[in-house]
Amino acid sequence: MIDLHYWPTPNGWKISIMLEECGLPYRLLPVNIGKGEQFAPAFLAISPNNRMPAIVDHEAADGAAPISVFESGAILIYLAEKTGRFMPADVRGRTQVLQWLMWQMGGLGPMAGQNGHFLLYAPEKVPYAIERYGREVNRLYGVLNTQLEKTGAYVAGAEYSIADMAIFPWIRSHAAQKVALADFPAIERWYQQLFERPALKRGLDLAKELRAGTLTEEARKALFGQTAQSVRDGAHRLA
Repeated sequence: MIDLHYWPTPNGWKISIMLEECGLPYRLLPVNIGKGEQFAPAFLAISPNNRMPAIVDHEAADGAAPISVFESGAILIYLAEKTGRFMPADVRGRTQVLQWLMWQMGGLGPMAGQNGHFLLYAPEKVPYAIERYGREVNRLYGVLNTQLEKTGAYVAGAEYSIADMAIFPWIRSHAAQKVALADFPAIERWYQQLFERPALKRGLDLAKELRAGTLTEEARKALFGQTAQSVRDGAHRLA
């Protein structure tokens, strides 16, 4: 059994999709990031960066103590290696998948996150930031579209992989990012194709009732007001 510490966000969806695709049994443990539950000592013990998702695998391959994993990219790799699925065994195929997984982790995710923040959540409009991150998201969509034109199928080649699972949730927010998928035909084709996968849909639907509507001041502070001291204070407060 795998414990999934989760909240329905793009990074959370990566792991819920992977678990559903693999058919692995898991137990859902919501982490309400709007209430600061990511600072609870028990959660920090498995996710020291106070970010979800995180997992605890109670049936580790070595048969020893449970293994905890934080960071969504690391979790995807761990589950792919555990199941032998959605990651090529050959060195060239594996390298392709890992390159595009890291592209999402280091590029698309952070840039789309900043773009979304300044478009939707910043207390005042900052034109430079909106233009800066909007342009970078547009560039990254262009990179992905070019890759999908080359492969004609999935991000890393002919086979569906953890690279697709990592990237899809961030493309799902294209409307909020003010990106028109019609401007990127290869992405649009890929996106619609993936959306037909039943396991992917189940992963996206997991705990969807938990998604908040209006962002409260408490949630704003928990999400955007963190410093090293606030992490320490939060851990003590929730102990």
